[in-house]
Amino acid sequence: MSESVRVVIAGVSGSGKSTVGAALAARLGVAFVDGDDLHPPANVAKMAAGLPLDDDDRAPWLDLVGARLAEGGVVLACSALRRRYRDRLVAAAPGTRILLLEVPTAELERRVSRRRDHFMPASLLDSQLAALEPPRDGEPVVVLDGAADLGEVVDTAVAILARLGD
Repeated sequence: MSESVRVVIAGVSGSGKSTVGAALAARLGVAFVDGDDLHPPANVAKMAAGLPLDDDDRAPWLDLVGARLAEGGVVLACSALRRRYRDRLVAAAPGTRILLLEVPTAELERRVSRRRDHFMPASLLDSQLAALEPPRDGEPVVVLDGAADLGEVVDTAVAILARLGD
C-alpha cells in the first residue's frame, strides 16, 4: 500500500505545503519530500533575489519532482501552480493525487512575512497568486482549506485519499 501512495501537497508559498505534507506523510507511514529541496541552485538563487521562476526554470525541477513521485511511497510538497505543471507530474507518476491548499491572501501574507529561514522572499507571493490556476474538471486535484487546524487538514486529506483509493 505505501508504495502506491503518490501525493502532492500543492499551493502557493505560505499555504502550509511542508507542514501539512510532513504531517500527512507521518500519518500514512511514507516518506515526505519538500519539493524546494529538489530545486537546482540556480533556481534557489533566482528566487532568493526576488525573481520569479519561468517555465524554463521549472521544467528540470518538475522532472525531478515527477521522478520522485514515480518511485511511490511519498507525500511531496510542490507548488504545482499551473495545470500544465500538475499534468506533467501526473504523466510522470500516474495515480498521483494532488491536494491543493487554499488560504486567504491576508493569512498567506502573514505567514510568509514571519518566515526567517526560507529562500523565497515574501515579495514573490503576488507572482505565485497570479500564476495559480484553479483546478478544472477532470484534474486529480482536491482543494483543501489550508487555513484550518493542521489536524483537521490532515484528517480531511486521509479521508479523501481513502475515498479515492489511496
